[in-house]
Amino acid sequence: MDVKDVMNTEVVTCSPETPIREVAQLMKQESISGLPVVDEGKVVGIVSEGDILKLLAVPEHGGLWLPSPFEVIEVPIRELLNWEDTKNMLDDVGSKPIKEIMTKNVYAIGPDASIEDASTVISKHRINRLPVVVEDGTLVGIVTRGDIINGLGKL
Repeated sequence: MDVKDVMNTEVVTCSPETPIREVAQLMKQESISGLPVVDEGKVVGIVSEGDILKLLAVPEHGGLWLPSPFEVIEVPIRELLNWEDTKNMLDDVGSKPIKEIMTKNVYAIGPDASIEDASTVISKHRINRLPVVVEDGTLVGIVTRGDIINGLGKL
């Protein structure tokens, strides 16, 4: 069985300039966990929920810190200011273009490749989806782990 037999040809995509906030909304609306970033029909990147969630990662503070009696009053104020900074940062992040967080080195596969080859690429690189492209790099579909499993179920 070939990739073309199991791939989805109605691919949800975005452009490199699409704001991160819009991409997150699109993924939610379409119930998908990632999508190719396309410029003039060619895949230039891929973005996943994981890429967007990384924006929310809060750096860990190392070690144990105990405030002095004078800092007890300062700590709640400092934490409030940090929260405001974090909120503002997240608002700013949502308006940035997706090209700033997308994965640029995209694994792709051709429509005539076997689903075994697609499965190997997906497993080897620990990814969930593969854009399906023709020789010139034009996107013609997408194949996911689920598509491959459904295809195997039809054998």
